[in-house]
Formats: sequence, structure tokens, C-alpha cells
Amino acid sequence: MLRIRLKRVGAKKHPSYRIVVADSRKPRDGAFVEQLGHYNPMTDPPTIVLDHDKVEEWMRKGAQPSDPVNQILRSRGPAAEE
Repeated sequence: MLRIRLKRVGAKKHPSYRIVVADSRKPRDGAFVEQLGHYNPMTDPPTIVLDHDKVEEWMRKGAQPSDPVNQILRSRGPAAEE
């Protein structure tokens, strides 16, 4: 099953994440199908860059968002909710 989830990048104690579509059986930082955006929790307020069209397309194809990504989608407004 495909998941929309976070892939950790960045230095030790300074995390940054890419929002990606990946196979649920792959490791967290492993191979992914497509990058949909990025999330930086270290800025104030946290930086979220997301391609809503691609997110909606992947959700129509059956990709399920992980819990953290689902919270990010809800915080970004009704354009990403389904």
C-alpha cells in the first residue's frame, strides 16, 4: 500500500522533512515514489510547502496519509481534506 508520509532529512537535532509518497513496507528514509513538498518544524511558525494538486491526485489513487501528514493536511485548510 502507498502512504503519504514524512522522510527525515537535515542535521542531527535540526530535523527537516520531505513529504513523500512511498511504499508502506520501505524504511522511513528509504526509496520513495514522488516528493509532494517539505516541512520544517524548526522555524517559527513551522514552514510547510505542499503541492495540493499532487496530494489530491495520490489520494484518489488510494494513497493513505500517515497520522503526522494528516495533521499537516488539516492545518493547511479545506483544499487538502477529503
